[in-house]
Amino acid sequence: MKVLQAMAGAEFGGAEAFFVRLAIALGRTDIEQRVVIRANPARAQMLRDGGVEPIELPFGGRFDFATGRALKREIASFKPDVVLSWMNRATAMCPPGDYVHAARLGGYYDLKYYRNCKHLVGNTRDIVDYLVEHGWDKERAHYLPNFVLEQEAEPIPRESLYTPKGVPLIVALGRLHENKAFDVLLRAIARVPDVYLWLAGDGPLKDELQKLAEVLGIKPRVRFLGWRDDTAALLRSADLFVCPSRHEPLVNVVIDAWAQGLPVVAADSMGPGMLIEDMETGVLVPTDDDVMLSRAIRTVLGDENLSQRIARKGYEAYRAKFTEEEVVKQYLSFFEDITG
Repeated sequence: MKVLQAMAGAEFGGAEAFFVRLAIALGRTDIEQRVVIRANPARAQMLRDGGVEPIELPFGGRFDFATGRALKREIASFKPDVVLSWMNRATAMCPPGDYVHAARLGGYYDLKYYRNCKHLVGNTRDIVDYLVEHGWDKERAHYLPNFVLEQEAEPIPRESLYTPKGVPLIVALGRLHENKAFDVLLRAIARVPDVYLWLAGDGPLKDELQKLAEVLGIKPRVRFLGWRDDTAALLRSADLFVCPSRHEPLVNVVIDAWAQGLPVVAADSMGPGMLIEDMETGVLVPTDDDVMLSRAIRTVLGDENLSQRIARKGYEAYRAKFTEEEVVKQYLSFFEDITG
């Protein structure tokens, strides 16, 4: 089995991080793999460190004709059984050929970019439902979840981030974008005295969120960490993980928290709402409601039995559905099915 993966993602993001994990994991299987990415030295080095040598192409805008030609040459020379393209741009640039073209979607994308594909993969069941509702043949729409790594990590010393020992500590992760609703989280933190927040991520709302923390009077209790690659260590350091997203197709970060045995509070948006069983694997609150979010934070931090139960149940859900072994097995079965 020969599989070529093509991904023209952003500098940072959950889909991009999972692409790297999956490419490295598939590199440890019996399939023969070629990986083509948008030029990105950091991502290329992560792949090399994992034993995968990527090919870097520009994947530029509408006048980038060189990438299409180069991708066509790579496919012609490799002769893959399957091309798995990631998201809009890489999918649209794939040429027709003697292979099965599948594309992986991590959101509710415009299907005009995917009309030349034979199969589509959604990483949530709701995305698969979206594909079918928009006219895609249900026999060619497939659910394949993401996995996260159960990494051993030492907690980050709190004093290294100017955080007192013994105070309740929340960690939140993600792009500083309106969809992530970190403004709601900051307003909730303002309602919970003595709680500290480590917010790891970067994005267009960075300055606005920092200003909001100052206006709310909580800047001394909030640490804006920028984009971090030590997710496991951050989560190991915390007492609670919070995901306040307004819109989130799939929350890898919730699965990350589960894998580290950390209790989770999340907004009941599409991804978290379908992933979390309320009061069992986490606590769900209405979206855009800082009052209810602050109450949930207080409840979980103040109830050791609840905190331990949802952390344990979350870890059990992770082990059952979202390990590397389980998800890679599903991908290998998928490749066999679509080429059989």
